Amino acid sequence: MDRATESARRILDLEAGINFRELGGYQTTSGKLVKYHKVLRSAGLGDLTNNDITYLKDYGVKTDVDFRSSDEITKKPDRVPSGAKYVSLPVFSEDQTEASKIQDRVVPEIDFDPHDGYNHMLEVYRNMIVEDQARGAYRKFFDELLGNEKDNNVVLFHCTAGKDRTGMGAVFFLYTLGVPLPTIKEDYLLTNTASKVYVANVLKQVEAKDPTLVESIRALLTVNENYLNAAQKAIEETSGSLANYIRTDLKVSDNEVSDLKKIYLA
Repeated sequence: MDRATESARRILDLEAGINFRELGGYQTTSGKLVKYHKVLRSAGLGDLTNNDITYLKDYGVKTDVDFRSSDEITKKPDRVPSGAKYVSLPVFSEDQTEASKIQDRVVPEIDFDPHDGYNHMLEVYRNMIVEDQARGAYRKFFDELLGNEKDNNVVLFHCTAGKDRTGMGAVFFLYTLGVPLPTIKEDYLLTNTASKVYVANVLKQVEAKDPTLVESIRALLTVNENYLNAAQKAIEETSGSLANYIRTDLKVSDNEVSDLKKIYLA
């Protein structure tokens, strides 16, 4: 199977879910593979249909980790499969990514220069690394991952768009398992394929209302390798390396890394 086909296979075919993706199948530097039916990443669960809920229940979703702020949760609560545990772990106290505001209004009311979405996102990625609340949320995320020991029990983690707060969660998780950075970057950028139709529809509406904002809103709605680079730079400034950051800032011990590998690798 070529990489494009494999990437397409990762994207779950839900009726109303955007950017729902399987993290199984990635190869580590030691040659092991991340198990399927153990971890999903996604955008919000608030618009899911009853068929989508049944699909996720049958898929094995037992834990729903929500990285959104309390305001985002109040506006659009998750629809959680029956029998699954819901865990709120807000990365930010309010949605710095603006994803929820774009869902509310096509041309959002935002508290920065509306033409400067790209630079705003660079700042968001830095904040995800340096802010205490973000570090605490990602540490607790690892606690949920460590508790997911039974075969075919799935942890699903998400935010509103499933790309930034969720994207960094996937980076931390996959890196801890030993997945190489180029592969992790591929997974991160797969959001642009998985959300392509949604983004195109929003930008079409923005174009009709205010064409000068299209590129800025595109920067808010998509992922960019430079966003990840901004996070990497902040990691190097604070901790020296991603491995050190996970160990010292997220406080994931060597024993916990070994446990994660036992749970998630085959």
